[in-house]
Amino acid sequence: MIKYRDVLTKISVHPLFWVIIVIGIFTARFKELLLLFCIVLIHELGHAFAAAHYNWRIKKIQLLPFGGVAELEEHGNKSLKEELVVVIAGPIQHIWMMAVGYMLFEAGWLHAELYYFFMWNNIIILAFNLLPIWPLDGGKVLFNVLSYRFPYLQAHEKMMKLSCVFFSVILVWQLLWNSNNIMMWVLLIFLAVSLYQEWKQRRYAFMRFLLERYYGNKRGIEKIAPIEVKTEDRLYTIFTKFRRGYKHSIIVHGKYKEHYTLDENELLYAYFTEKRTTSSVEELIG
Repeated sequence: MIKYRDVLTKISVHPLFWVIIVIGIFTARFKELLLLFCIVLIHELGHAFAAAHYNWRIKKIQLLPFGGVAELEEHGNKSLKEELVVVIAGPIQHIWMMAVGYMLFEAGWLHAELYYFFMWNNIIILAFNLLPIWPLDGGKVLFNVLSYRFPYLQAHEKMMKLSCVFFSVILVWQLLWNSNNIMMWVLLIFLAVSLYQEWKQRRYAFMRFLLERYYGNKRGIEKIAPIEVKTEDRLYTIFTKFRRGYKHSIIVHGKYKEHYTLDENELLYAYFTEKRTTSSVEELIG
């Protein structure tokens, strides 16, 4: 129970939401603003409570006008089941919220204007978050699916490229048919900045993925898969073939048809502890 209470201490409001709050106050739309805040808060608490259930470490939860961003100390080594549950736990909250809203409206406890505002914002936030663009929930689902089909680094790069494609489609739509929507422009700027930062930090994210494997997080390991390499291959080149959900044995083909088998931890130890960041397999086994 304590871990769920701790989640509430991680909540903060993103500057974008403060802009909406100020606009709501000056336009006398306090009730609508309160409903929007509740929708966003419940959406993000869905993610956070699911993460807490699996004992993930939560750094902070930022509330934005269209949802939120939960910063988790999780670097791609959790199981697919856990990943999907945590991601889907946000969007699924909108289903019961809309059901409750409908019942309150039918019972006469929620007047029509607030009811339609509540339902419309639930639909918009749900639909927006399901777009396959990083860091939205849809983008995270896309990454999870790709990372179980391709090596981690390749999956991350594919996810980023696909996110940029979908972002471009939304941007063209905004330019042609929705150019007067200021809020949408703000959200698109947020997405553009997020995509740029994620692409810029992709190597750092990959290092965190490797470090977490090295320091013993094996909860997401489901299968064993060999990786065949040559003696001249560099350690980093081999790491780019590492996949989520797999423990790797490294099969080395020598120059004279001899074979060696190494555990992935031997390579990770050499890279991170011995600082042999430019070494080849031949130098490692020689």
